[in-house]
Amino acid sequence: MTKVKTNSVPALSGEQSLNRYLAEIRKFPVLTAEQEYMLAKRYQEHEDPEAAAQLVSSHLRLVAKIAMGYRGYGLPVSDLISEGNVGLMQGVKKFEPDRGFRLATYAMWWIKASMQEFILRSWSLVKMGTTAAQKKLFFNLRRMKKQLEAYEDSDLSPEDVTKIATDLGVPEQEVINMNRRMMMGGDASLNVSLRGAEEGSGEWQDWLADDRPLQDETVAEAEESQMRMAMLSEAMESLNERERHILTERRLTEKPQTLEELSQEYDVSRERIRQIEVRAFEKLQKAMQRIAGERLLPGMA
Repeated sequence: MTKVKTNSVPALSGEQSLNRYLAEIRKFPVLTAEQEYMLAKRYQEHEDPEAAAQLVSSHLRLVAKIAMGYRGYGLPVSDLISEGNVGLMQGVKKFEPDRGFRLATYAMWWIKASMQEFILRSWSLVKMGTTAAQKKLFFNLRRMKKQLEAYEDSDLSPEDVTKIATDLGVPEQEVINMNRRMMMGGDASLNVSLRGAEEGSGEWQDWLADDRPLQDETVAEAEESQMRMAMLSEAMESLNERERHILTERRLTEKPQTLEELSQEYDVSRERIRQIEVRAFEKLQKAMQRIAGERLLPGMA
């Protein structure tokens, strides 16, 4: 395929021009589902660069929004946006409109992947984060600390370390090491000033305070949620009836049953129930990864 045109993307030369860039990308119209489909078909069938440029420009706000979510890693948001735009262009090139979902849903995977790879390359302290499990730990640790109400700039309690290690499937020592590395990296303040040549001044939180959801982001999140539920349902078919029941009762209900309750129901030991649960969860994860690769990311395998 031809290369996606980049001259329709406003220039982003650094943090000082970021205010102007954010204002400019808001001017691009949001495409309807029909407009998006027709443009995607034109690019897929005729390699029309103008069609690709319209698809890219209409999703630049989505890239900026995702970049804000990674601002805590101490890297310039302008750089994150630039990397995300590269991922967006890759997503546009490989998008298949006949699969039945919107471009934002598909491109979000590419955008996040580009930003995450850039962050990992830039964090010299986290060069050890090369396996899938380590990357998962790196990009979920802050969120889990917040859920556990743990202080951002302090060591984790032994209980919190165990909880995070168990949920993410990594050794406890890796959780401790990663937490200490990330504490050294520091966070960007939400009160950092943004000054443009024409727009005056503002702060990061001015952008974050807007409670009006982007249309493409709302669509992407809704479709992604539906897609994950569909993939979960399909992946559950890889389990036998007992595994399905135990995993559902232990992890997929509002009031999980205890190991003791299930051991009495199946007339086996609590340890046996725990083993079945762990095995079922591992099978489910593998099935989900396979299905995701088949449905969403055929070009990333």
